[in-house]
Formats: sequence, structure tokens, C-alpha cells
Amino acid sequence: MNELQELYQQVIIDHGTKPRNSGEMLDCSHKADGFNPLCGDELSLYLKVDANDVITAVKFTGEGCAISTASASLMSQFLKDKTVTQAKEAMSEFTDMVTKSPDANHENLGKLIILAGVNKYPSRVKCASLAWHTLLAALEGNAAATTE
Repeated sequence: MNELQELYQQVIIDHGTKPRNSGEMLDCSHKADGFNPLCGDELSLYLKVDANDVITAVKFTGEGCAISTASASLMSQFLKDKTVTQAKEAMSEFTDMVTKSPDANHENLGKLIILAGVNKYPSRVKCASLAWHTLLAALEGNAAATTE
């Protein structure tokens, strides 16, 4: 096993078993629920966006596989203090990374690059993408998102 694959597994296990920013947010400004029918992952995403369109807080709840949970956990850390525009751009870049070009330069994604390895497992791409689809639904005012 190469170093990158080992790091990928360690990060998935760490964030999958000890997710960051887990829990409800009662005073959120944006919320959406996501569902992955392939894996059964369920996610509720809560955002607090201020008057300047800056995401000041992110939390999530749900049940899911390790990849889904780890992706939501990493995303929640990444989004803090990003603008809504930056979040949407990151969603697009993340989707590109896990579906099309994992080897392209995705340095704007920071630690999220570790999830590029999901690209090798097409059935797991939807697991990694669920939080991001739910983010977009929340930002656009949709109550629900799926990764169908």
C-alpha cells in the first residue's frame, strides 16, 4: 500500500469515527436533508450564513458509511469562513475531483484532496458527494437533496 492510500484510509477512519462539527444547529439560517439511496446514507446539514454571505458555522447529523461521514466532517471544517460563492466553487471542484480528474491540481480544496482516492471506487463517489449535494440544496433553499 502506498503512502497516499494509507493516509486516505487513516483520514477516512478518523473523521468517520470521530466526525467534526457533528450535531444539530437550532439557529441555522440554511438547512437541507440529503439521502443516498445506493448506500442508505442520510444527512442533515445546518449552515449559519451571515449578512455578508460568509458561512460562519456548519454542523451535520445523520447516519452513513465512513466515507459519507468523513466527507461531511472534512467539508464542515473546510467551509467555515468561506463565502457562499467560494462554497459553490468548492462543491464544483470537489465533484470534478471525485468524478473526473483526481490527478488535476485541486490545491484550493486543502485537506479535501485526500478524498480524491474515492475516484477509484465509482460506487463510493455518491457517498463522498452526498454532503456536497446537500450543501448546494441548503444554499439554494431546497429542503432535500439526493445523489441519484
